[in-house]
Amino acid sequence: MPSSWITVQESPLRTYKDDAPVNAARWIAAGLLAPILAAHAANPPGKKAKSCVLTIEGEVKRGENFRHAGPAGLDFMLEAIPSGWIVRMLDSTAPRGEFDYAGLATPPYISPNPILISTDFAFRAQDAIGWNPRSFQYFRTPAVLKEAIAAYRQYTSAPPNAPTAQSQQGMAKLLQLSARAAPAKLEILDAHLIGGTRNQTAAASLVATHFLSTAHVVEQSPTGPSPLGMITLVRFRVSFPEVDVPCKSSDSLRH
Repeated sequence: MPSSWITVQESPLRTYKDDAPVNAARWIAAGLLAPILAAHAANPPGKKAKSCVLTIEGEVKRGENFRHAGPAGLDFMLEAIPSGWIVRMLDSTAPRGEFDYAGLATPPYISPNPILISTDFAFRAQDAIGWNPRSFQYFRTPAVLKEAIAAYRQYTSAPPNAPTAQSQQGMAKLLQLSARAAPAKLEILDAHLIGGTRNQTAAASLVATHFLSTAHVVEQSPTGPSPLGMITLVRFRVSFPEVDVPCKSSDSLRH
């Protein structure tokens, strides 16, 4: 079972392929993929004023889900997918919908993304672990999520290789909403993995720069070499620097 420690210190990514050249090409053509990935590889911007930080630590093995109460009435979740895990921010009381609060808040979509700790989009296992730390965003309210869903429908109203004024307006609205979303940071503290044997992709090279400095154990594959490898265990820390709980005398409140 996944374990957790806590201190106070359905999504557009529904299917995951080794490559999604058409969708990624839309972001590359717009000149957005590289700067967005680079921004997600850095620490999220901090507030100038002193604020509380909610920190959750946990551990998951391959195929396990992790879910814990987070900020703004939302639950933080690492949801197991065949290629690893995906970050979700889910309403803690409402039924789960098609989109969660992190997926639309964290572009690019249907492309390499910091909410994916996985071997999707031709990332090898060591690339996924080497993207460390990684930042993502989440919407705080259902009203903003509803706006984002409408903008995403507009954004996807045209095929990727033939964008229209309407679809471009949708993308612009999504980027505007994302810029105002709440920040979060996920750090991989330790990992077990079977390394991939294929060459690193250009997209992975933009962000997977801390594999050697991240604690990890390389395991042997029982079935022989694998192009992308496999992540079998992740120990992590996720931090929410802007939380809706009162601060005490220090920046971290421990449960």
